[in-house]
Amino acid sequence: MELFQKAKTVRLRSYRDKYLTAADDEESVIQDRDGSTKNSIWTVEFVEGRDLLRFISCYGKYLTASNIPLVPKMPGRKVLQILPNSRDPRIDWEPIRDGFQLKLKTLWGNYLRPNGGVPPWRNYITHDIPHMHITYNKILWDVEVVEIRPDPPDLSRNHRRAHSDFTFDRSRSSSTCSALFQPREQKHLKMMSFTMDGNGHSYYRIQDGVDLDDWGM
Repeated sequence: MELFQKAKTVRLRSYRDKYLTAADDEESVIQDRDGSTKNSIWTVEFVEGRDLLRFISCYGKYLTASNIPLVPKMPGRKVLQILPNSRDPRIDWEPIRDGFQLKLKTLWGNYLRPNGGVPPWRNYITHDIPHMHITYNKILWDVEVVEIRPDPPDLSRNHRRAHSDFTFDRSRSSSTCSALFQPREQKHLKMMSFTMDGNGHSYYRIQDGVDLDDWGM
C-alpha cells in the first residue's frame, strides 16, 4: 500500500514494457507501449478500512475482474471497465509488494496479468492463477506515479489559529472590566435622615452635599 500512499493517479507498466490501458470502446482493458495517452492513466481509490485499492479509468469506470473467459475452456478471464458500483467485490484489488514492483490480486486469489503471443491473447489483460515457476515475473507491475495526492488539511493547525483569534490579553480585559463595573462618579447626593423627639413627633431632614467618601463609598 505504501507505493500508493501519495499517488492520486498512476500508470502500471508490465514486464513487457507495456502500459495497462483503457481501450477506446470504454469496456476492454488492453496493454499498449504508448504511456503518454490519458487511457494509460488510472485514478487510485482507497477502500475504507481495508488494504484494498480500486482503479478508475479515464472513462470513469472501474478496473474489474470479470467472470468472462477470454477464450472458452481456458483459465484466463477478462479484465474489463465497468460503471461504478462500490458493492461489487470484483473491483477490489489487493496490492502485494515485491521489491520495487507489485502484484494485484483479486479477492478470489487471481492475479492481474498481461498476455502475449498470438491473438486473441496478444495485448489483452486477464486475471488468473499463473504457473508460478514459469510466469511469476509476468504478474509483476511497475508503478509510475503521475499525480501526487494533496495532503489533507491540518485540522490541528486550523484549530490553533481559530483559538488564537479568540484569545485576549488578560491585563487589558481586567482593566476593561474594571472600567465597566466602576460606579459613576457622584460626589454629592441629597440624604434624608429620620429623627423622633421626646414627645413622639417625627422629623425628616434633607441634607445636601453629602460626600460619598465620608460614607466609605
